[in-house]
Amino acid sequence: MKTSPVLTLLLVCAALGGCSKDATDGTQFGALDRLPEPSGGLLPSMTIAEPAAWAGTVPSAPEGFTVSAIATDLLVPRQTLVLPNGDILVAEGKGGGAPVLTPKDYIAGFIKAKGTTKAKSGDRLTLLRDADGDGTYEGRWVFAEGLNAPYGLALIGSQLFVANQDALVRFDYQAGQTRASAAPVTVTLLPSAVNHHWTKALTASADGRHLYVGIGSNSNVGERGLEIEESRAMVWEVDAQTGATRPYATGLRNPTALAIEPRLKQLWAVVNERDELGPDLVPDYLTSVRERAFYGWPYAYWGQNVDPRVRPQDEAKVKMTVRPDYALQSHSAPLGVAFAASSSADSRFAEGAFVGLHGSWNRSVPVGYKVIFVPFRDGRPSGPPVDFLTGFQRDGKTMGRPVGVTVDPRGAVIVADDLSNTVWRVAPAR
Repeated sequence: MKTSPVLTLLLVCAALGGCSKDATDGTQFGALDRLPEPSGGLLPSMTIAEPAAWAGTVPSAPEGFTVSAIATDLLVPRQTLVLPNGDILVAEGKGGGAPVLTPKDYIAGFIKAKGTTKAKSGDRLTLLRDADGDGTYEGRWVFAEGLNAPYGLALIGSQLFVANQDALVRFDYQAGQTRASAAPVTVTLLPSAVNHHWTKALTASADGRHLYVGIGSNSNVGERGLEIEESRAMVWEVDAQTGATRPYATGLRNPTALAIEPRLKQLWAVVNERDELGPDLVPDYLTSVRERAFYGWPYAYWGQNVDPRVRPQDEAKVKMTVRPDYALQSHSAPLGVAFAASSSADSRFAEGAFVGLHGSWNRSVPVGYKVIFVPFRDGRPSGPPVDFLTGFQRDGKTMGRPVGVTVDPRGAVIVADDLSNTVWRVAPAR
């Protein structure tokens, strides 16, 4: 009997005792002062809960909120944008396509594929409308199609910006329209060779002059060579009118979502950190993004902790590394961030950031798979996170995986779920 390559390597891993074991209970949040020692083996722990249908159930929210599915049967919804008239745009698609270099890459791809949707990439924007304001989005149109794995969305005046996996593009937009009036105009090309991390996060500056684009690395820790990392693992600043670009902050392995904190008007990001140092390293994080700051990748992590795998090392880069503001559980995979609306009627969620945690694949005990709320005070994180939307896993099954989060003017939180291909609305009870 022939044994598959996947099974063969897993058996070798087990025989050698080479798979790493989880050490913590998934409470690795906040301003961490100490980290565990690196650990690992031939392979990291890899666990994906089997996907299952919601079957009439919905995720769970705190008391005082109701949860409803406002759109289903989408084609890989990733990020959303609430327009001034209350319409919601949904970016649908998936990209990437990095070549498999090692047996480990093959196994990781196999495991991760088990926990993703079977739907094809939509490569489009869908518009949802609740015409009478009753919370039911009865209107649904394809606003634009033929895009290339769209992800980040931003609106500045009458210009709608979309970050495809290969370019930042622009549409003219008028309130109420349900279909783009013309093909998109390219603002600037974005790095797309290999595209190991293909998502391009996007937000606009508070004054509307600039756009910020999050661009992930092409590897875990530079193992493909640093030449292919040119202009990656950073946040770009883009002039909204001319398309001129410059690095705004660097050393961010995979900044998957960006938002402007409303009190101080500071740019913030959630970042997916590196793998294969153990189930409890390296913490993913939420951080303010400081102009010209360096956040460590690939040379250091969580401040000036040297990554011993990187050769050659760069001591000067390590010394200039900025420690992030707020740790999120290692491997929880944050893919969404949005700040609370100032008009929120619920004081528990009046100031802070909602973070969508897509969920781990490389731990024996899964973490993430929920939306959390990080409380802020005076524009800074001020305490432990609060579970906001949970129940995405049950009885060893996974019904959904949160991605983008957005807050509408009525205080409802819009959550894209790219496993069940649903957009959820979590609204304060009235």
